[in-house]
Amino acid sequence: MTQKIRKSVGHLCGSCALVLMLTGSAANADALADILSDNQNLLFDYDFRNNTAQSDKLQKSWINPIMLRYSRDYSEQFGSKTVKTGSFSVSIDQPIFRSGGIYYAIKYAQALRGTNEAQIKLKKRELITKAVKLLFQIKKSKLEIAKLKLLIKNDAIDIKQKKESYRAGLLDSSFLDQALLKKNQDEASLLELQANLAQLEENFSILSDKDPYRLKLPSLKLISKKVYTQRNLELERDRLKAKQERYNAKITWAKYLPTLSVHARYTDEDINPLFARSSSGLKEKYRTYGFTLSMPLDINMFADVEASKVAVLKAETEVIERKKNIERAYQAVRKRVNVIDQKIALAKKNERLYRNLYRVTKNLAKAGEKTKYDAQMMYHSLQIKRLDREIYQYDKQIELLGLYAKVYDAI
Repeated sequence: MTQKIRKSVGHLCGSCALVLMLTGSAANADALADILSDNQNLLFDYDFRNNTAQSDKLQKSWINPIMLRYSRDYSEQFGSKTVKTGSFSVSIDQPIFRSGGIYYAIKYAQALRGTNEAQIKLKKRELITKAVKLLFQIKKSKLEIAKLKLLIKNDAIDIKQKKESYRAGLLDSSFLDQALLKKNQDEASLLELQANLAQLEENFSILSDKDPYRLKLPSLKLISKKVYTQRNLELERDRLKAKQERYNAKITWAKYLPTLSVHARYTDEDINPLFARSSSGLKEKYRTYGFTLSMPLDINMFADVEASKVAVLKAETEVIERKKNIERAYQAVRKRVNVIDQKIALAKKNERLYRNLYRVTKNLAKAGEKTKYDAQMMYHSLQIKRLDREIYQYDKQIELLGLYAKVYDAI
């Protein structure tokens, strides 16, 4: 039985692998991305590709399209004859100077691309973390079920002992009733744990099509505050958003300044029969070109510019606030992890204590001073203490996972 439980606990712990610190492309940066189902990964891949396409489109949006136009007209104005005329033209009206607006529009598109990419990374990272957390919870739940089964075995032994004492007239029936009630309560708790495990497995199947009991999990360590801050996806997203707003403010200001545009057109059209080509000198094929210098006078200019400045200030303040929240979150996790470490240390101490108690009880049972039931109960209690230590380890992993959820290339 000892071997069996050790094998079960060892299997759960032995599935942990070392932390992977990887680098890679935005779409492939997460070493545990394969934990998600193929469709989930495909959806994120589409998000990355769409973001790239939209950014490229926005980056070139200042370039106006070349207009191609062809027309065919039929006129019955000239006697009984229907006159046909056709026209083909190629034209362009392109701003080449917007007081810096073109340059800042390009930079804005690049910043927006980075902001959206960071947001997609964060969303993917959080979904991966959710799946990993479910794995930890599944394995923790299995340990809790094993622990409760041992408690129920002890309950059954306690009931046997109390029945014998009651029949011998050494114990009041109320003690037996309490033992029976405790066993019933533990059995009800076991059913709840089993139902909870089934729910965890179902939740995991929504995110992944993998077998949760065959997947290897990372063994997470407390990352440094420096790494958590410098590589935090939320902070990176907010910084890029602030940069985006700064470029947008410059675009807003530039659109009220002078703009220089060039226009050109090539036309190939039939001459109207009312005009004789020889006398009028009109050409069927000709070019027109020129330039336009424009500047809007808008009563809302100053309000528009002021609103863009306020947006910049707000975004920069959000970055400062995000830094504070990140530091607070890190300290909170660190404190909770320290508490769990103390629980683990206490569980190890209790495990050593119960190991000694079990050794003493087993020897006393051999000597006839204790019953075999006492030895069995002490053995089960020893296994429970071992399971407590493993459960606390999973609690620690779940806490640390909260930090890894916000940091890219961490697992």
